[in-house]
Amino acid sequence: MNLPQSHRADLFRSLHTPARPLALVTVWDVASALAAQDAGAPAIATTSAGVAWSQGVPDGDRLDRARAVSVLAAIASAVDVPVSADIEGGYPDSTGDVTETVRAVIEAGAVGINIEDGSRSPDELSRRVAVARRTADQMGVGLFVNARCDVYLTGAVAPAQRLEETVRRAAAYVEAGADGIFVPGVVDADTIAALAGAVQVPFNVMVGPGALDVAGLGRLGVARASLGSSVAQAAMTTVRDATAELLATGTYDGLTGALDYGYVDGLLTRASSQARRGATIDA
Repeated sequence: MNLPQSHRADLFRSLHTPARPLALVTVWDVASALAAQDAGAPAIATTSAGVAWSQGVPDGDRLDRARAVSVLAAIASAVDVPVSADIEGGYPDSTGDVTETVRAVIEAGAVGINIEDGSRSPDELSRRVAVARRTADQMGVGLFVNARCDVYLTGAVAPAQRLEETVRRAAAYVEAGADGIFVPGVVDADTIAALAGAVQVPFNVMVGPGALDVAGLGRLGVARASLGSSVAQAAMTTVRDATAELLATGTYDGLTGALDYGYVDGLLTRASSQARRGATIDA
């Protein structure tokens, strides 16, 4: 596809619709990104947890901006589909530093970001969303700013207040310039429907085993369903379980069905060839 960044941004935005929700897989390196693209993903996103773990760092705003952007740039340059970057809280030492983060992720090729409140106040995330929106607009890229509201994930308020608090925060983030609202940790169909109805921009939930399927979520008004860090966790599960089996029984049955070596190596070979051709054309 190799569309200009502005066109990829428009495409990514258009994929957010309850009529056919964007089923978004999350990746952490070039190989996982290429595998997702080859499986037919119309867009991909980075997982902050998976990227941090791949760099030997725990999740939760502990990875520095430079390394996060380096991974993102490698992914974005290897795939043709739109890429959204999980930038956690924006990797700032101060709110103003979010400008540098957003500028860097756009320059790396991203057309969307996730930015989260976590333990921060709603006012603080609103300021960061506003900075992200202003920076992207100044750069002329229609960056999709997905504001993550962690009320359900962290239990920030009492259960009876979570719906109202989430709607309140979502409204503030949209007012600040958010294009979408992401509420991980909510699984109840009635709550999802209530939130999707109250949020006036595309609504995003986190999915995994036990959650409603994507089509069912669309019927509730969800426009985007994200796998979060679960794919990276599943990959590490394979490593741990294969090791345990090898050491305990000397067998390898857990690796039955693994992707063929030639398939995986071929993904990287083709991507490298395309990158070299692109560099030759640019030169």
